[in-house]
Amino acid sequence: MERPAWNRDLRLRDQIGSASERVVSAISEGFEQSTDRHFAQYLYRAKGSSREIRTQMIVAVQRRFVTESERVSVSNKYEEIAKMLRGLIRHLEAENRKHRG
Repeated sequence: MERPAWNRDLRLRDQIGSASERVVSAISEGFEQSTDRHFAQYLYRAKGSSREIRTQMIVAVQRRFVTESERVSVSNKYEEIAKMLRGLIRHLEAENRKHRG
C-alpha cells in the first residue's frame, strides 16, 4: 500500500523503527549481563520500548498513516512481547543469581 504521508513523517516512522530495534537490542544486550538483576534491567527497557511502539501506533492512526486494524495487529504483537518480558523479569528477580552462566 502506498503511504505518501507516512513516508514524509520521518520522525514518527523513525521513532517506531528505533523503538522496535531497541526491544531486540535490549534483550540481546541484557542476556550478556553477569547477574539476573542486570539482565532484568535491560528487559525493563525492552518492555518500555514495546509500550512506546504501541503509543506511537495510536499517533499513526490519529494522523491516518495506518488503519485501526493495523494498529491493533501491531499492538497485539508488542503486548504479547511485553507479557513474555514480564514473565522473564519475574523469573530473574525470583532467581536473583549473582553469576549467570
